[in-house]
Amino acid sequence: FSPFHNFTTKNDTHFPNGEQYDSLLRQLRDRMEEGCGETIYVVGMGSDGGDWGLNEKDMDASVATVRSMCEQLDSDLIPLRERNETAGLVRDFLIRRRVGELDFLEVRFVCTFVSIRVAVVGNVDAGKSTLLGVLTHGELDNGRGFARQKLFRHKHEMESGRTSSVGNDILGFDQEGQVVNKPDSHGGSLDWTKICEKSSKVITFIDLAGHEKYLKTTVFGMTGHLPDFCMLMVGSNAGIVGMTKEHLGLALALNVPVFVVVTKIDMCPVNILQETLKLLQRLLKSPGCRKIPVLVQNKDDVIVTASNFSSERMCPIFQISNVSGENMDLLKMFLNLLSSRTSYRDDQPAEFQIDDTYSVPGVGTVVSGTTLRGLIRLNDTMLLGPDPLGSFIQIAVKSIHRKRMPVKEVRGGQTASFALKKIKRSSIRKGMVMVSPRLSPQATWEFEAEILVLHHPTTISPRYQAMVHCGSIRQTATILSMNRDCLRTGDKASVHFRFIKTPEYLHCEQRLVFREGRTKAVGTITKLLQSTNNLPSNSKPPQIKMQSTKKAPLRKEDGITLVTNDDSSPYACAAQTHTQDSSLCLRESDNMSQTLTFRVSSASGCF
Repeated sequence: FSPFHNFTTKNDTHFPNGEQYDSLLRQLRDRMEEGCGETIYVVGMGSDGGDWGLNEKDMDASVATVRSMCEQLDSDLIPLRERNETAGLVRDFLIRRRVGELDFLEVRFVCTFVSIRVAVVGNVDAGKSTLLGVLTHGELDNGRGFARQKLFRHKHEMESGRTSSVGNDILGFDQEGQVVNKPDSHGGSLDWTKICEKSSKVITFIDLAGHEKYLKTTVFGMTGHLPDFCMLMVGSNAGIVGMTKEHLGLALALNVPVFVVVTKIDMCPVNILQETLKLLQRLLKSPGCRKIPVLVQNKDDVIVTASNFSSERMCPIFQISNVSGENMDLLKMFLNLLSSRTSYRDDQPAEFQIDDTYSVPGVGTVVSGTTLRGLIRLNDTMLLGPDPLGSFIQIAVKSIHRKRMPVKEVRGGQTASFALKKIKRSSIRKGMVMVSPRLSPQATWEFEAEILVLHHPTTISPRYQAMVHCGSIRQTATILSMNRDCLRTGDKASVHFRFIKTPEYLHCEQRLVFREGRTKAVGTITKLLQSTNNLPSNSKPPQIKMQSTKKAPLRKEDGITLVTNDDSSPYACAAQTHTQDSSLCLRESDNMSQTLTFRVSSASGCF
């Protein structure tokens, strides 16, 4: 059930006795936990959905009771709306946990604000970056790209006006639901630290590319950044064109709730706007989507859609203008009322997926990504991997940043950056994970998945290769076998995959996207077939890190001769050190057909 629902009877909150009050308090605390620190509380609604309304005296008494409970839970009671029903008054309140001062001052140990991730998708020129610039910087656009310039990261993006990389920006709301973003007066940049200090809720926008040639970047943003919701942008003058259906299908395949924002209504003729809305509603109602489109016209519509949005069936449609600011307040109110879809438990073993790596001068190697479960604290020892051989190595967390703020710990569902001790950036790649040693992780080469082919021009058969996106993993895989002779558009099958480059860390029930060119398939992992722990011994050599150092030229008197072994495995054996007649095998690549063996007669056993 949704944390936005209230299951109390309308008579319980008038003048409750001690037992009733404790029951109401427990119920509210549970709803707050399910909503990650916030919930919508309806006063005057019967538990059976009927006989709504209270007289003014009973309403005042009920509100006083709810306010008393909020004080005990250190939360704010924010009125949303009041309406007259059949039996009297009904009031909706937003209850949100307060943010303590110690959470964000110089100590900055814990970040308790509610964090929601929203992926922004849509066709090129739909106004995605422009809308984010208006929302986060508080200034309307001039119609010529003024707002979007503040979000671009690369020079070619500023010149073309098109996003080519995954961008992030934040929008903060305080306890009263007011936007706290205040751009710097000099450079116009946002100070994330100040925003988080003043916010009780932070919306993180994941700005994705709309152009077709950047589709793989968009897919990685949707799978690797784990958005809670998806904001689909549609230009009212252009309609549903280009990549709009592609991005909508991707969100539906990943089970991400979608709401639609129709932009540029200030420049679009009324008849064209109505035609776009009609086509959009028809698309959302189609058998492939099965959504309930709702045109948001006022604040009552916002509260109703936000309260029922977690069901994933309802799809709100907003009509806005980035130039005139029309209906922008309705969109901000909706974002303020969005609730986290997933609850996380701190007692589970920690797991963190890496979606980017950095080398920061004076700090060292830094990785960023999303905490999938558990709790990670400063100086914790984690296992990092898998490397190309499927191994995991121990690493220590040197520092943690969340929303550019130093913190002491991060929990499941939160994005963060970690500075790691004594490891090079070149040994880390996107798709690796940091996990608790309690998990005893194993890397997997092969797995089975139930897939649905969304589109393929011809047929898919064994030995077909395509790119697999699963979480932050992005690697080509080969189909070894399947339970059907071939697959066409619309077919379902159980398919046996094998990664072609490196093993990966996977879970059963993970969602994946399988694509190559115009071929698209989605599915769920059902079985992990082969881990690195059960590979043949000659195919899993232990990893050896060797520092490249300059050595003196070899001489005959050193007793070292070169021997070629044609029958050797394509994988090299491990380096071994003995005092007499030792052998050292070095691997240049997994595809080498010969192994070079050096005979060492010296007592040192190395060269």
